[in-house]
Amino acid sequence: MTATLTTRRLGADGPQVSAIGLGFMSFRTSAGVEDEKQARDLVDAAIDLGVTLFDTADVYGPEFSETLLGRAIRGRRGSLTIATKFGNALDRDTNPNARPIDGRPEYVRSAIDGSLRRLGVDHVDLYYLHRVDPAVPIEDTVGALKELVEAGKIRHIGLSEPGPETLRRAHAVHPIAALQNEWSIFTRDIEDGIVDLARELGIGIVPYSPLGRGWLTGRVRSRDDVSGVQLRHPRFAADAFEDNLTLAGTVAAVAAEIGVQPGQVALAWLLARGEDVVPIPGTRHVEYLRENVGAVGVELTAEQLGRLDTIASRVAGHRSIRPENLGTEAPAVQGVGR
Repeated sequence: MTATLTTRRLGADGPQVSAIGLGFMSFRTSAGVEDEKQARDLVDAAIDLGVTLFDTADVYGPEFSETLLGRAIRGRRGSLTIATKFGNALDRDTNPNARPIDGRPEYVRSAIDGSLRRLGVDHVDLYYLHRVDPAVPIEDTVGALKELVEAGKIRHIGLSEPGPETLRRAHAVHPIAALQNEWSIFTRDIEDGIVDLARELGIGIVPYSPLGRGWLTGRVRSRDDVSGVQLRHPRFAADAFEDNLTLAGTVAAVAAEIGVQPGQVALAWLLARGEDVVPIPGTRHVEYLRENVGAVGVELTAEQLGRLDTIASRVAGHRSIRPENLGTEAPAVQGVGR
């Protein structure tokens, strides 16, 4: 299915971006020749399709994702909206005193300089605090981000996975343009207050893992289709797998009724949540990119939306992988990512 990729605004005064962005977390294994070619081909195709929002983070790799995205947009920066994230200390292997999450103002200032260097740009359009540092008042972190706005190094500020009170306090220091939380047919806890608060404050919503970490693509049929870090995720565990496979089958059934792919149904469901919602599915493959972008042309009936709305409460397994189970492997289900 082909359709024109429309635009949406992130935040009351935030950037105007494509209704579907591209998450770049899948590019985190190396910055070698093959990875660079694949990244460049993907970005070229995305731009040609009308994608303008590209999302990465310094911790992806670490650093490889930013480096590859920077190389891929060279000469095509133009009107693209480049988003990256900071807050996960990058020097924990060499510095035993490094904090796992760092929101100190001095770290904010050093982190942006590293990201700008790797991306090869003089500013980023949207700069997220990847996770809130519980040891640093959010006012201090956002105050430092405000200084970066004033210095011209960033255009807009975002937060990922903040609590409601933290979000409100942050917004009081400087307008927050975007909130990046996990949100999909399988994961809906963002709807317990955060969505309403974001809309009250005029903050755009950028769902990561909109394809349920692979479950909603229709390409997971057995645990053999999953490996690496993904296989260690609670929702792919042996005791949860069959239940979640059945729920994913509901999405596939709706897709079959319309004649589209399951992943397109999942993205169309998110797009229908509001004009302030801009999902960022990730992939390394042009064919899956085209499939994801095609979701803008999918229309779901009220009955189909109702069926999909019943799924999240029955999903087996916690949405978050435990820190002790994290590794350095690339996402196993290509075309999913963040």
